Amino acid sequence: MSNRAWFQCINEQCRATYRLNDIIYRCRTCQSLLEVKHDMTALARRDAAAWMKLFEDRYKSNAWPYGSGVWGKKEWILPDIKDDNIVSMYEGSTNLFWAERFGKLIGVDDLWVKLCGNTHSGSFKDLGMTVLVSQVKQMISEGAPIKAVACASTGDTSAALAVYCAGAGIPAIVLLPKGKISIAQLVQPIANGALVLSLDTDFDGCMKVVREITKDETIYLANSMNSLRIEGQKTVGIEIVQQFDWEVPDVIVIPGGNLGNVSALGSGLLMMKELGLIAKLPRIVVAQAERANPLYRSYVKNFKDFEPVKAQKTLASAIQIGDPVSYEKAVRTLRQFDGIVEQATEQELADASALGDKTGMFNCPHTGVALAALIKLLKAGKIDKSERVIVVSTAHGLKFADFKVKYHEGTMDFPSQYANKPIELPASVAAVKDALAQALEKGI
Repeated sequence: MSNRAWFQCINEQCRATYRLNDIIYRCRTCQSLLEVKHDMTALARRDAAAWMKLFEDRYKSNAWPYGSGVWGKKEWILPDIKDDNIVSMYEGSTNLFWAERFGKLIGVDDLWVKLCGNTHSGSFKDLGMTVLVSQVKQMISEGAPIKAVACASTGDTSAALAVYCAGAGIPAIVLLPKGKISIAQLVQPIANGALVLSLDTDFDGCMKVVREITKDETIYLANSMNSLRIEGQKTVGIEIVQQFDWEVPDVIVIPGGNLGNVSALGSGLLMMKELGLIAKLPRIVVAQAERANPLYRSYVKNFKDFEPVKAQKTLASAIQIGDPVSYEKAVRTLRQFDGIVEQATEQELADASALGDKTGMFNCPHTGVALAALIKLLKAGKIDKSERVIVVSTAHGLKFADFKVKYHEGTMDFPSQYANKPIELPASVAAVKDALAQALEKGI
């Protein structure tokens, strides 16, 4: 099938276009963000039923590279890339967790959690990084002067960049805010051989630095302002619908930090609708931590203006971002999807995460933000208990074991409503029997 894709400016008054192998992150004419556009006329030559069959046939197969949840949709992602340049860890195709018990506790009948952290580096960032690093590998093969790929990160982006660059044999540079990410997140890029620069600032400060150093075309930018990342991440929405036999859920709740994931989710769903695979769109809810909530503040003013904030320290460290790069794209998506933005306090996100864990999950704090937002919207009547709701879990809980330890030790700055401390006992049968009797009487 003949198809092509290109960069296009998101500014409706500009719409300048560029090649995907151009080293460019913003429009040269108006400085707006770019997005990847596809030849939809060419894609429409294959009807909806044929696309569904193709995607089903490839799903989790061993045919390189189509068993990947991203590259199984290659024609919708990077149609012109050579298979030999694809760098894949068979990312995506992550499971949907039926959160039946948690749903009953909070008052929703049909609740599912999309476990995007069940992937190679432990977060949804793999979905975008496979696309970006693959394109970089192709660009280098065509003579581009790229010597390394760089990102600013709150943890997960750096892990994904480091592992994919390691797989590709391309040097990776990661800028991290010193003391503001978990040990597990810090060790990932170190283990994968990246050059790790720990800066005495926050994520927004790291982002300012990386934008400056990537003005040098030998260092390629890997943050989500690079719309190649969005192309991989957009498969989350497509995959959710596919997993429900091509039925669209009513609501999708997603945590929001730098906000690239919001527009990515919308992009995949809009593409499905345009090509006839679905007939309706879900509502999208963006959940933010109260201590890093610039999108929420703009939402309550109907997006009339936007003011960056100084993000305060939050347990949801990966979304501790006060000046999100993809704000404009996120607002556009929310308007297209009848969107809602909600926020969660530190106690709300921690308790929601812990309550979910008690029903069989193992949540990162960012998923806790999404679960807390869902609880608030159900209580407010903005989501109906009969609706099918999907919560996007962005990372694996094991990356944030320190968060969970502190919660259950009761050493947070607030009471831990669902704390579960181990009981220390002498090594005697009598002591254990006594403890069991007390626990069983109360109900474990």
